[in-house]
Amino acid sequence: MVAEPTTLYLPQFATVLETEPMTATERYVKIAVDSGESLGHKPGQFVQVSVLGIGEAPISVSSAPTADPTFELVVRNVGNVTAAIHRLSVGAKIGIRGPFGNGFNVDSLKGKDLLFVCGGIGLVPARSLIRYCLNNRSDFGEFTIFFGCKSPQERLFLSELEEWGSRPDVTFRETVDRPHPDWSGHVGVITTLFPEIQIASPKDTVAIIVGPPIMYRFVLIECLNAGIDEEHIVMSLERHMKCGVGKCGHCQINQKYVCLDGPVFTYAEARHLKEAI
Repeated sequence: MVAEPTTLYLPQFATVLETEPMTATERYVKIAVDSGESLGHKPGQFVQVSVLGIGEAPISVSSAPTADPTFELVVRNVGNVTAAIHRLSVGAKIGIRGPFGNGFNVDSLKGKDLLFVCGGIGLVPARSLIRYCLNNRSDFGEFTIFFGCKSPQERLFLSELEEWGSRPDVTFRETVDRPHPDWSGHVGVITTLFPEIQIASPKDTVAIIVGPPIMYRFVLIECLNAGIDEEHIVMSLERHMKCGVGKCGHCQINQKYVCLDGPVFTYAEARHLKEAI
């Protein structure tokens, strides 16, 4: 029997380099691994972040893979651990386990037209893949990003949204759910953006969907109606991934462990898993 590496269970120390609020509930945190080594993550993976004396929580990595020891998280304040992360200042020490999960299969996307459909905080894990793909723009075809949130106050990465909207090689569409005095753009749920574009080659298009569970059902219908293959519809599923190594069972869906087999699944895989969507 091959011994499992201790790095799966023992956190390594890391240091907070930057931290700033993004919305009323989300905070951006830039971190460096103290060993000086790269985190080594793939887009779509997550890490377990521990605050000494408080506990541990799974957080998606939001930055593209790099060779240096820094990476970025966006943390929503929803519990004791995430609240503690929000209170950390520059120079604070935290523990990092991972990265965990399968991540997005970047090689399978090369040469394809890409359609990103990101709802709310779903932009956080999708951003890792978006930034990777934009850093290697020539490897991909048509590039479309849909981003939707409930209100303008929940918009994330404002400077990057502006950049994507101004790039000639990216089609960017954004919406908020309801009219708001601070918003002059498109209004409606994210599926109302689909009529604004024409998917030129559905068979060569991969849809990457990341957002709240309620969004998936309706976005999947739009993608299937557009002619995108089930194998080319890629989703990141939300589950409470407690251990990250398939031991605790918190994230189990039937015979699958989201922390090991996911969180990224194709629709062809997920449609056969009861309660997955």
